[in-house]
Amino acid sequence: MQKVGTYAKTRPRSPEPVPSGSRFQPGRPQGTKEKVDCRNMAAIDSSWELMVFVEELGPDAEPVTLRVTGNTHIGGVMLQTVEAIKISKNWSDHALWWEQKRMWLLKTNWTLDKYGVLADARLHYMPQHKPISLFLPNMKTVRLKASFSSPVFQCVMGICRLLNIRHPEELSLLRAPEEKEKKKKKEKDSSTEAVHDLTGLVLSGGSKQQQVYNGMPAFFTDSPETEECYRVLSISRTSLTPENILKRYRPGSLLEKAQINSRWLDSSRSLMQQDIKENDNLWLRFKYYSFFDLEPKYDMVRINQLYEQARWAVLLEEIDCTEEEMMVFAALQYHINKLSLTSERPEVHRDSGLDDLDTALSHLEVKLGGSSATDVLDSLTDIPELKDTLRIFRPKRLTLKGYKPHWVVFKETSISCYKSKEDCLGEPVQQLNLKGCEVVPDVNVTGQKFCIKLLVPSPEGMTEVYLRCDNEHQYAKWMAACRLAAKGKTMADSTFQSEIENILSFLTLQKSNPDSSQVSADSDNVNMQALVSPRYQKKFKPKQLTPRILEAHQNVAQLSLMDAKMRFIQAWQSLPDFGISYFLVRFKGCRKDEILGIANNRLIRIDLSVGDVVKTWRYSNMRQWNVNWDIRQVAIEFDEHINVAFSCISANCKIVHEYIGGYIFMSTRAKDQNETLNEELFHKLTGGHEAL
Repeated sequence: MQKVGTYAKTRPRSPEPVPSGSRFQPGRPQGTKEKVDCRNMAAIDSSWELMVFVEELGPDAEPVTLRVTGNTHIGGVMLQTVEAIKISKNWSDHALWWEQKRMWLLKTNWTLDKYGVLADARLHYMPQHKPISLFLPNMKTVRLKASFSSPVFQCVMGICRLLNIRHPEELSLLRAPEEKEKKKKKEKDSSTEAVHDLTGLVLSGGSKQQQVYNGMPAFFTDSPETEECYRVLSISRTSLTPENILKRYRPGSLLEKAQINSRWLDSSRSLMQQDIKENDNLWLRFKYYSFFDLEPKYDMVRINQLYEQARWAVLLEEIDCTEEEMMVFAALQYHINKLSLTSERPEVHRDSGLDDLDTALSHLEVKLGGSSATDVLDSLTDIPELKDTLRIFRPKRLTLKGYKPHWVVFKETSISCYKSKEDCLGEPVQQLNLKGCEVVPDVNVTGQKFCIKLLVPSPEGMTEVYLRCDNEHQYAKWMAACRLAAKGKTMADSTFQSEIENILSFLTLQKSNPDSSQVSADSDNVNMQALVSPRYQKKFKPKQLTPRILEAHQNVAQLSLMDAKMRFIQAWQSLPDFGISYFLVRFKGCRKDEILGIANNRLIRIDLSVGDVVKTWRYSNMRQWNVNWDIRQVAIEFDEHINVAFSCISANCKIVHEYIGGYIFMSTRAKDQNETLNEELFHKLTGGHEAL
């Protein structure tokens, strides 16, 4: 029999458990060295591989592989990328673009964990500024570098600073319209216009007001090419032909005008986020028709581009005008072209110190004038009134148009109509409150027709009333009073007299001049048909058109170049349909599509089939507006518990929301703070859920 102790000695010992994480392996001598697998180390130090595509290496190049952790900050990733590719250059403009999330990683102190970047992310290391082709309001193309990483609002600010355009908040970018293949081939065959390259221009940082040399910003004097480009920006185009006008796209209906507004880019997102690529074509246009502080001393480029946008809006029939108004526009174009041919170099500004002094004095004048206690007292106690005999017509169905004389009293924002002057102590035949109404001029100076068409909001829709004046002076007073009342202002407002003067000056331009028999010798070399829209090109032969334009030219022949451009812009602003942007919408509870017009002070509901105004709502009566982004519906609440809701069809509801918020932002600008732009407020009013 065997002893237990002997049996224990002869039995093989079982291996002892190995602690987790220990490098000891049974059967391996302890002194032997072991190769450590990097993948095991990755599990130990929690690092992982991140792929970064570098644009400078080409589209087919392999990505740079970096080893990072979640605590690696974005600046460290960029530094590792530059060290890995070993290319010596200035990388200060480069940033990381996250392809899947479609966002820029611009906060270099943020970590990968904070951004949510994981190992499957495709990051691109690329420059933030890239060249684009920009189609300007004067139908010229410039090539420049724009920011692809900042919101479009900031991108436009950079473009306008380069082009020397003040108040960039009034402009924005549109996508170029898609062209059919046949048109593309025809345009390639025809002679292409020159593209002015500004990609090499470098702005001097720091000062907002650019240094001026020989009448132009100093950075445009670097070369003859850049000087020529500045002349293109600031001097209007004179070599137009009727063929140039006919080959441009002309919207023929409200629906076609609405399609144009669907191409606006989102101001709160970057170009990269909106699928804009390097060297793409974009349009730069004035988006908001609220032009603040137009000053010829500083705004040569801005006024010229604004004039060109107004000019093309008239020539392409984007805005309707009468025959007399078209002759005024043609005469002003003829005069501007004539002066532009002799103006080889922009006018030299005065000493900047004197300009600053003038500006400071004007600002002081505004402050003192706006806060005067006597002015406030006068406006409370002595509000001017208008009393006169006018002929009035209230159209009804199945009635002939006949005007009847009435004694009309205009007090504050209301019009009261009486059968005679003696009845004014009694009850009026009709009383209209013009606050929020539409005021449309109906004038023919040659035929001595001075009518004012009023569309007054009422529970049933719009009440239509016509006022007919006897002469231009009576018309100017009543028209100015109606326009102010529509905005909720009285005749005590400081702009009343200037409004009368603007109306009278526009009527003066339309007067026929009996001394116009003197035909300019230069008119033989000018194609007068290129000064009017295609509708009037068909209506009049050149022999009929030339004397009429020269006759209208006699009224503007004494104007300087900048004054003529400003007069053209003012005449454009006086047109009934000025500044209305159209959208196809469907109002809540309706089965048919309608047109929504957005202007700088009101929203307009328009019947799509007829084109008549159905209803008008003023921003001054707006309490709030909301957007349901899921169903693309805009809901607006006005005073007196009026609620309006509509869904957008022709464009993204973000564009409509941006228009409304943008115009409200434009109304907050003031003279004393015109140099600083409240960008945060703009994004709060226009950005929607993305800004929040």
